[in-house]
Amino acid sequence: MKYTAINQQLFIDNRKRYAKKIKSNSISVFNSNDIMPTSADGTMAFIQSADIFYLSGIDQEESILVLFPDAKEEMHREILFLRETNEHIAVWEGHKYTKEEATATSGIKKIYWLSQFNTIFNALMAEAENIYLNTNEHTRATIDVETRDARFINWCKQRYALHNYYRSAPIMHDLRAIKSSYEVDLMQQACNITEKGFRRLLGFVKPGVMEYEIEAELIHEFIRNRSNGFAYGPIIASGASACVLHYTENNRECKSGDVLLLDVAAEYANYTSDLTRCLPVSGKFTKRQKDVYNAVLRVMRAATNMLVIGNNITDYHKEVGKLMENELINLGLLNKADVAKQNPDAPLYKKYFMHGTSHFLGLNVHDVGSRFRSFEDGMVFTCEPGIYIPEENLGIRLENDILITKKGPVDLMANIPIEADEIEALMAK
Repeated sequence: MKYTAINQQLFIDNRKRYAKKIKSNSISVFNSNDIMPTSADGTMAFIQSADIFYLSGIDQEESILVLFPDAKEEMHREILFLRETNEHIAVWEGHKYTKEEATATSGIKKIYWLSQFNTIFNALMAEAENIYLNTNEHTRATIDVETRDARFINWCKQRYALHNYYRSAPIMHDLRAIKSSYEVDLMQQACNITEKGFRRLLGFVKPGVMEYEIEAELIHEFIRNRSNGFAYGPIIASGASACVLHYTENNRECKSGDVLLLDVAAEYANYTSDLTRCLPVSGKFTKRQKDVYNAVLRVMRAATNMLVIGNNITDYHKEVGKLMENELINLGLLNKADVAKQNPDAPLYKKYFMHGTSHFLGLNVHDVGSRFRSFEDGMVFTCEPGIYIPEENLGIRLENDILITKKGPVDLMANIPIEADEIEALMAK
């Protein structure tokens, strides 16, 4: 791992919080993600399952976490099963966790090798009444491959058919929605690395630069600051491409007069940040571009002020829609009379602002959490309104990451330039 050691207290606290949510005499099992193949003998880079990382800090393939708070033997209340390394693996793949390192990382004292799993687990299941198993239940997830968790569920149900089975995902969604101070610090680090990448671009972007050259500048800055790289597929969209919400080709030339939309951010220690900024390729916005830019910025600032304890995502999005509606009327994109008689279930502003304003952020860029849950202290949301005008080859989106606190919203990206005039001044240096 490139990141520095994380305080194990984060994972100790997370396990305590989880243990309070499950039924008595229950075992919970969390698996690492698979290493996914490409072709021939190639593999994709390993990305750890957010849930096992959240509960253990273990960032390695073929790992299993077993939690059994009511186990008769105290040493079996928290167990990690790890892949046993050897000289061959060390030479070909590199270092793997020792038992001592796994304990230092997670705070879990009992470590077994994976080869011992069946024997130990069988003995524990003889004590337990219930078992909690994990799956990816994100509402936007599309899963076309059989995951390690899915294989384990099938194996477990065949072998232990008479136990009571429960889902751990709802508990994890509930817990992960609230960030501890340790997590906020890690997310702030991701935001700080993102800031360094963005500032690097202010003297680099100019007519003739290719979008992929900008991508290269960012990945260099991210990795040199201990990030694994982008928190999600980078969107580097100049001109008309900015009106494609998930444009990722990043293969076009930035031309004079274009506005460049950058939806790019770094991860740090598996925690994500999420930034969007817009730069005038020539160094100066036109009057029309600046008018649209400032309209989006006004909506963003007003929306940020609504990310407060007690509000909820449904009411929040309705209010943001009204703000955007007014801005679009002032920009001449909507007619006030038409808006007055619009179908409330299909508001006209959706033509120019078709996506939501905020989503949960954390170990995933679209993090887990219920949209039916009111905002609480410790939640982190993006705030990302936008206006997209294909007929003008112009798309503007602005985005920062906001922590909800008892004292009001805290912008984790407050130090990243966002005012149009400031961006022009920095590009001119």
